[in-house]
Amino acid sequence: MELTYDNLLVEANTHRNDIDKNHLRMVFDYANEKHLGQLRKTGDPYITHSLNIAHTLAGWGLDQTSIEAGLLHDLPEMSGISIEEIEKKFGVELADLVDGVNLVGQVRLRGSRDMEFLENLRKMFVHMAKDLRAVLIRLADRRHNILTLYGLPIIKQRPIALETLEIYVPLAERMGMGKLKSELEDLTFPYVYPEEYKWVTEIAGPHFKHSIENVPESINRIRLQMSKHGIVAQIDGRPKHKYSLYRKLMRPEINQDIGKIHDLIAVRIITKDAASCYSALGVLHQYWKPVPFLGISDFIAQPKPNGYQSIHTKVFDHRGNIIEIQIRSEEMHVQAEFGPAAHFAYSIAKSSGASTDKLEEGTSFKVGNKFDWVKQLVGWKDQMFSEKEAIKDFSLDALSHHIYVFSPKGDVYDLPENSTPVDYAFNVHSSLGFFIQTAKINDRIATVDAKLKSGDVVEIIKTKKSKSPNKNWLRFVKTHKAKLEIKKALEKVGGV
Repeated sequence: MELTYDNLLVEANTHRNDIDKNHLRMVFDYANEKHLGQLRKTGDPYITHSLNIAHTLAGWGLDQTSIEAGLLHDLPEMSGISIEEIEKKFGVELADLVDGVNLVGQVRLRGSRDMEFLENLRKMFVHMAKDLRAVLIRLADRRHNILTLYGLPIIKQRPIALETLEIYVPLAERMGMGKLKSELEDLTFPYVYPEEYKWVTEIAGPHFKHSIENVPESINRIRLQMSKHGIVAQIDGRPKHKYSLYRKLMRPEINQDIGKIHDLIAVRIITKDAASCYSALGVLHQYWKPVPFLGISDFIAQPKPNGYQSIHTKVFDHRGNIIEIQIRSEEMHVQAEFGPAAHFAYSIAKSSGASTDKLEEGTSFKVGNKFDWVKQLVGWKDQMFSEKEAIKDFSLDALSHHIYVFSPKGDVYDLPENSTPVDYAFNVHSSLGFFIQTAKINDRIATVDAKLKSGDVVEIIKTKKSKSPNKNWLRFVKTHKAKLEIKKALEKVGGV
């Protein structure tokens, strides 16, 4: 269906009650006029792209300024409209946001030199630290570009899809935007890895068919039990995303055996509040027994670093099959789907006492504690040892898949995939790495170069006095912070 301005207005009013429809119409008419006669590679009028982005932002519940920036964001590049002209016509905030969206859009993998890419990436995080909305608009822009990738010549399709998978997907993941992350992964999968996509589709087909036939009965049984115990909940199921399934099949412990994957259909119980989540878990375990060796993951008591909250449990259903069930509240579900976008950022800001002026200015969209990693990445420029290492380390810290591990006290730490106890130690405190005697992972003695997995509990057994780090640690540590502290210490003793 081709979107119209009326569709946009309905979507915006559905998610917000503060839309100035006259101003929105004025911005749309201006964008429509300036894009007149311009066509996309698909043959569609260019304004359809702007409308799609604005519609996505409205669906995320972003403020009116963000929606309007979505309509105007391509005018500087496509129509030669200056930021000054936009400011003169629509004000400083909207002009600044359009400028920020364009600066964020300079991040390119394809055709860019390494240091140029690194600096553009750093600029993106500088803007992100000031105002998250610029990155959210760029993510919405990338989503529509991938949806219409078929319109480009075949030779250009894979590089753009790869760039999306390597930059925008990890960014969406780290921001906690689960729905967008999965959507971008599945849209790019057939372009980037066509043979693997075909393979997964073929082997998963019969298993998905079996799950789709049996899971509805399980959902109905769960609904009945929740109703019996007076728990109000929405219960549904959806097939596992194909790219997520592919990554899971590639894990060494799975070894491409789809029979070892128990969440081909994700069953969700969405309740009113956190207390109801635990009540639902109790009812579920009375009715279906949990699988002893797979355990329960409580991300409500211990949220993931990106803010994700849910309880995951694997149970034996009425047929003896193992299924995974996720239990979360309505607010947790919105956070898991949209991250900092709209409903969450705006409602939390408002409920925590942000003034109307601040909300209108957009200052309530600055990064909070959950996004400390953004602030850390902004300060990278003065912490580089060499260009080659800078590219690798920055990409790992910013754009790699991340894991979350716990301290013995339950504190959560966000680390790049394949990080080690040494990375963990320096992440806890810049000096802890110098007191490592040995490490424990899940209460078992482990080597300091052991690869950590999400959910691991890591403990550092300390020496009484600090000591110089082992130069060999540089061969296996993953985080820039660990490398930086190790190299500084070795320089002091002449070891580097």
